[in-house]
Amino acid sequence: MAHGPGRCRCCGEEAAAGGGERGAAWGLYLRIDRQRLQCLNERREGSGALVFRAWEERGDRAKFVESDDDEELLFNVPFTGTVKLKGVIVMGEDDGSHPAEMRLIARFSNVHHLSIHFPKNFGAETTKIFYIGLKGEWMEAHRHEVTICNYEASANPADHQLEQFTPQTHFIS
Repeated sequence: MAHGPGRCRCCGEEAAAGGGERGAAWGLYLRIDRQRLQCLNERREGSGALVFRAWEERGDRAKFVESDDDEELLFNVPFTGTVKLKGVIVMGEDDGSHPAEMRLIARFSNVHHLSIHFPKNFGAETTKIFYIGLKGEWMEAHRHEVTICNYEASANPADHQLEQFTPQTHFIS
């Protein structure tokens, strides 16, 4: 199957062959920590988060991210748990702004954070992406928080100063 601008037919074939049932497998977008998600070199602030959405919404061309000064885009995608990443799908424009190369920085069996780098496209000045789908398995994170405790082996009298009462005795004669 050929990939590139104007030649990618994988999405259409999947939709025709029961893609609705397969769509649930691309549901890792629900497991992304959207508050910490970053897209570097995006033209419009916050547009990088819009491309991670439901499989059923993958054809929505109103939501997209476009690079700002050059063709590079970098996504830093934190997850709310541990992910075993099995697949990535990227949908772009059918012209030179379609990403030509993708770099993933992570071990794919125990992922808490994923970096996706698009270093170049097919010749346009900017890169345009409509949809990024992540397929895999999610497990809840078992995070142990740091507990800060102070223990006293023996009491330091300087730390425990009390007001001293001087006993006074009054004699009445």
